[in-house]
Amino acid sequence: MTENHVKQINKTKDSWIKQRYVLGFMGFLAVVNAYAMRSCLNIAITEMVVEQKRDSLKIDTHACPSLELQITNKTSNPENEFHWDEKTQGYILSAFYWGYVITHLPGGMIAERFGGKQVLGFGILGTALLTLVTPMAARAGAGWVIAVRALEGLGEGTTFPALNALLAQWVPPLERGKMGSLVFAGNQIGTVLSQTLTGILIREGDWPIVFYLFGALGVIWYLAWCFTCYSDPASHPYVSQKEKDYLQETLGCLKRKENLPPIPWKAMVVSMPLWALIIGQVGHDWALFTISTDGPKYMKSVMKFNSMQNGILISLPFLVMWFTALGTGWLCDYLLQRKYLTITAQRKIFTTIASVGPAGGMLAASYAGCDRVAVSVLMTIGFAFMGFFYSSLKVNTLDLSPNYAGTLMAFVNGVGAVSGIITPNLIGYLAPNSTLLEWRTVFWISFAVIMATNIIYVIFASAKVQPWNDLTTLNEKETIGLNRSQIVIPPEDEEKIKENNV
Repeated sequence: MTENHVKQINKTKDSWIKQRYVLGFMGFLAVVNAYAMRSCLNIAITEMVVEQKRDSLKIDTHACPSLELQITNKTSNPENEFHWDEKTQGYILSAFYWGYVITHLPGGMIAERFGGKQVLGFGILGTALLTLVTPMAARAGAGWVIAVRALEGLGEGTTFPALNALLAQWVPPLERGKMGSLVFAGNQIGTVLSQTLTGILIREGDWPIVFYLFGALGVIWYLAWCFTCYSDPASHPYVSQKEKDYLQETLGCLKRKENLPPIPWKAMVVSMPLWALIIGQVGHDWALFTISTDGPKYMKSVMKFNSMQNGILISLPFLVMWFTALGTGWLCDYLLQRKYLTITAQRKIFTTIASVGPAGGMLAASYAGCDRVAVSVLMTIGFAFMGFFYSSLKVNTLDLSPNYAGTLMAFVNGVGAVSGIITPNLIGYLAPNSTLLEWRTVFWISFAVIMATNIIYVIFASAKVQPWNDLTTLNEKETIGLNRSQIVIPPEDEEKIKENNV
C-alpha cells in the first residue's frame, strides 16, 4: 500500500466521523434516557393507583364527563392495584427531586476534577437499574417506591453538570451554541417518548413493562457509552490527529487541568445577577414540573382522558417546545450578530416570553372547562413559548462566569429543582379530590410564582461577566468554557465577547 493511499484513507476517516460529534450524540441520548426514566412514572401512576372516592359531601358541578363510559363493562382495569391517596402520590412524585438536588453540586465538582465520563455513566446506569426494580418496590409498599425514586434522583443529579464538563473538554467556542442546544434538547425528546410510549404500553399491556423497557434502554446506553466516549481528547484512543489538532487550536489544550483555582463562594453568594438567575430558574422549574410531573393526573382525573390519550396529549407541549427551542436558538444568534439587541436585553426578553407563555396557557386552560380540545391547544401553545428559555436563562451562567459555569450551573439547576419537591406535595394538598376548581387554584398559584420570579429576573439579571469570574484570567486567555476547566478563547472570539458584554 503506497504512502499516498494511506494518507487518502486517513483523510477519508477524518472527514467521515468526528469524535466530538459522537460525544454530542451520546450526550443527547443520555439526556433522552434520563428524562424518559424520570418521567415514565408520571403517566404510569395514573393507571397504577385505584381512583380515590371523592368527598361525598362535596358535589362537583364542574366535573367533566368520562370518555370511557361506553366501555366500562368491557374493561375492569386490573392494573390499578395501589390505594395511594393524593398526598401519598405527591410524596412519590416529589421523591425523585429529594435526591436530585443533592448531587448537582458535588457531581459538577467531581466531573471537573476527575472527568465527566464515569460521573455521567454511573449516574445513568444507577438510575436504569433502579427503574428496573420499581415494580417490585411498588408492590412492597409506597415507602419503598419513595426510597427508590429518591435514589434515582441522586443518580440523575449529576447528568447536566457532568455533560457541561464533557462539552467544555470537547466543543470549540464557535460550535458550542448548536451542540449545546442539540444535547440539552434531549429532555423534551425524552419526555415525549416516555409519556407517549407509557400511555400506549399501559393501554395495550400492564404497567410494569414501562419500567422494564426504559430501565433496559438505560443499561444499553451505558454499555455503548463505555466504548464510545471519553472524558477528554487526550484520553480518547480513536480520535484522529486532524481532530486533535483542531481541538488543540480552538480549545488550547486536550487534557483536563488538575490544579484548579478555588471557587469564589463568598462573592457568588452576594451577587444579585446570580440570585436573579436562581430565582428565574425556580419560576421556570415550577411551571415545568407542574405540567411534566402532575399534568398527567390533571388530564386523567379532571379531563378524563384515558392512558393512551393522556400520554400523547401531555407530550405535545414538550414536542412543540423542542422545535421552538431549536428555532429560537437561531433567532437569538441572528439578533445578537446583527446587534439588534444587547445580550442582557435578549436574555430578559426571551426569559419573559418563556415565563408569560406557560403561565398564561395553564391559567387559560383551567377556564376552558371541559372543552378538551381547547385545553390541549392552550397547554400546547403556552408551553411552546417555554422554548425561548434555552437561549436565554439556560445559558445565562455562561454570561456571568465563563470560568465557573459548570459549578454555577450545578448550583442554579440544583436550587431550581427544589420546585420539583414543592409542587407535587402542594398539588396533593390543594387538590385532594382532583376537581377542576381545585386545579384552577393550583394554576393561579403557579401563575403568581412564575410572574413574580420573572419580574425579579428582569430587574436584577445581567449578561455581563461578573468581577468574581477573575477578569485577569480572561485577559490572559486562560481557562474559559462551559465550565471552569481548560478552554482558551481564540483572539477573534475574545473580541466578540468584549463587544457583546455591554
